[in-house]
Amino acid sequence: MSERPAARGWRSRWADIDGPVRYVDFGGPARGPLIVAVHGLSGSAMNWLALAPLLTGQYRVLAIDLAGHGLTQSEGRGTDVAANRSLLHRFCQAQGPTPVILMGNSMGGMISLLEAATAPDTVAGLILIDPALPFVPSRPDLAVAAMFTLGGLPVIGDAVLGRIRSLPPERIVAMILSLCCADPSRVDPEVVAQHIDVARQRASFDHVGGDLASATRSVIATAGLAGAHAYRQSIKAITKPVLLLHGEHDRLVPLSAARAAVRAHPSWSLVELAGAGHVPQLEVPEECAAAIITWLTGPGRTAAQAAAAGGSSSGARRAAARLATHGGQYDGGIHLPRGLSGPP
Repeated sequence: MSERPAARGWRSRWADIDGPVRYVDFGGPARGPLIVAVHGLSGSAMNWLALAPLLTGQYRVLAIDLAGHGLTQSEGRGTDVAANRSLLHRFCQAQGPTPVILMGNSMGGMISLLEAATAPDTVAGLILIDPALPFVPSRPDLAVAAMFTLGGLPVIGDAVLGRIRSLPPERIVAMILSLCCADPSRVDPEVVAQHIDVARQRASFDHVGGDLASATRSVIATAGLAGAHAYRQSIKAITKPVLLLHGEHDRLVPLSAARAAVRAHPSWSLVELAGAGHVPQLEVPEECAAAIITWLTGPGRTAAQAAAAGGSSSGARRAAARLATHGGQYDGGIHLPRGLSGPP
């Protein structure tokens, strides 16, 4: 994979959590507050390439590839929301005893919310970027509705998503950006190139269509009519500081859903991003970074303080023992999955 860590100040690394888990270390102050970034459905750690470097002057940033996404193959692990919530929990625990700030986009925002509700001691605060929230009445985008309807059907969804994944990598990335961005031309070409590199590697992976279909069905079941009440109850249990950023022109999760969430939780901070779509961290990273830093040094400062407190050397040693640099094998002699390559 032609990753260029020197250009962006990031390195691809691997953890062993019941199998290989790829994550990206964007750097930042070793003792600074730790932000763990969680991508959305069909996304990867590359979704944070434009935003993360703008935060590492004050914060340490890691970004995980969830099971069945990015370069983390499922290999028998579940790819649904609950399974990836558990994987994220174990990843955060591996960083040491100090709670982390979770920064989640789309499905990653949903998983971050559920982690904060289920394991509050692990989470210092939440930065939610166009998260998948409980459905609210709205006029559906026909293309989005068709995609989720087909993708969420058993057997048919596996076939449809598998067929999409057989397209050329450049076309796959262009389709996703067209759906998720208000203006795809604003995405940095270098960032687009890295997404294409990931899509090219995923073309050789097994079970891609089934993995994504399972994740899609799980998101719909959690946020839709059947699961919305339980999801709202989980969200209601969250007591940690929350920043919600939402693109004005999001076609997947309407702005009305974010406004409804803030009305239900008045302590949350909402920033509406004019002209942005579902992935504002790619379209308007500077605006996102400014809002995040303002929040972390203002209303969310208790989250930043909690995520920086402790940072004990024993915790760092435990993390270092569990998480091995992407250099050919894991601790314990578990070898890198066939076909994966990366930076030195």
